[in-house]
Amino acid sequence: MVILRHLLIACLGIVLPSHAVHARDYEFDGKISRTVLENYLSRSITMLDLLTGKGDVDDNIRMLYNAGAKFAGRSIYLWGGEGRLPQRLNAARQIAPKIHAADPEMILQACVFEIVSNEVEKLPVPDWAFEVFNLSPEERNFRYEAMLYPSGRGHDHWRPGSSIPDISQPETKLWFYFVAASYIDVGCEAIHFGQAEIMDGNDPDHRHWWDLLQKVRQYAARHARRHWVLCDAHVPSGGMLHSDQLLFDFHSFPLRIVEVPERPQEGVLKMGAFDAIYGRSMGGIAPSGWHCEHLPYLVEVDNWGVSGKPGQPHAGSCWVWGYDEISWFAHQDEAYRNKWLRYAWKWVREHDPNGLLQMPGSRVLHAPVDGQSWYYANTRSEASPQGFSQEETIKAIWSVR
Repeated sequence: MVILRHLLIACLGIVLPSHAVHARDYEFDGKISRTVLENYLSRSITMLDLLTGKGDVDDNIRMLYNAGAKFAGRSIYLWGGEGRLPQRLNAARQIAPKIHAADPEMILQACVFEIVSNEVEKLPVPDWAFEVFNLSPEERNFRYEAMLYPSGRGHDHWRPGSSIPDISQPETKLWFYFVAASYIDVGCEAIHFGQAEIMDGNDPDHRHWWDLLQKVRQYAARHARRHWVLCDAHVPSGGMLHSDQLLFDFHSFPLRIVEVPERPQEGVLKMGAFDAIYGRSMGGIAPSGWHCEHLPYLVEVDNWGVSGKPGQPHAGSCWVWGYDEISWFAHQDEAYRNKWLRYAWKWVREHDPNGLLQMPGSRVLHAPVDGQSWYYANTRSEASPQGFSQEETIKAIWSVR
């Protein structure tokens, strides 16, 4: 089997470095233990658009293997523009097998975000989606207006014709189920559900989220690579429970980096900063059946935009020197970026044993660096001339922890 795998890798044209096999447990099927889950989260890296071909695909795979990554976050998603879904799924069908040839244990995460646009009306509802919700199949496309809050809340929130959906609406659940199942079909074993709480205004006991997630997990039990899908979301409240059942397999949230005005461009982490999740991840019965006082969680170097004061302190809210987190990080010099990753990894582990840092691997820059609007952790090379060269630092951090 090992020989066959290496032959397949060679046929795909991927040159992989050799390193020692990690003596860590990554096996699961049908459910996942806390130990295995934390093993994956401890080797998690954000890889925005990995499955849609952003950057050099082969060098991205090489980087992931070299660093020792096991969980590639945000690898495929939509932010509006739902008419592009078939094209993005086609790309993922080509790329996911190459990734799993390099490492069959790699978990690829997709995203179902807190946004729907009128482009959903370009896509037909398949019969199998109707049937899961005990609805009679009919020939029609998805209906944008039927996914929105009846009160008008969140309408055109992102831009005209692009709104926050209401999870209590049957059409929203129909759409989310269809997208999640489509991601599972191309090889994804994790789905991030964005800011779940802002879609939950008409669902006080989270019954509708629970119903949707149960249906997604049932689909995964039949169709996912290892008969399970890891579901998470950003939870500023610390988590979401239906009775004593945790909705998500793990929680996630931005790092909430705090600027240090007296030390130009420096950023630190603090307990209780803004709405940070440190020490606040809720407990209960996890979807795999085990009980915990605090659910494991990831904190990520997030992106959301740039303020009117880029590079300056005191822009307010969660801005870091006027930037979102990844733009601030990318604007630092290489030595400080590497130093800061070591600091952040250690700080999170020391201040909350339930938390793990998701490394930055591939992410959009709303504030470009030297005209470059994308961050890559890859070591700079001919294959990745825009690499920011955090790859070896990530590998070193993971190799001893």
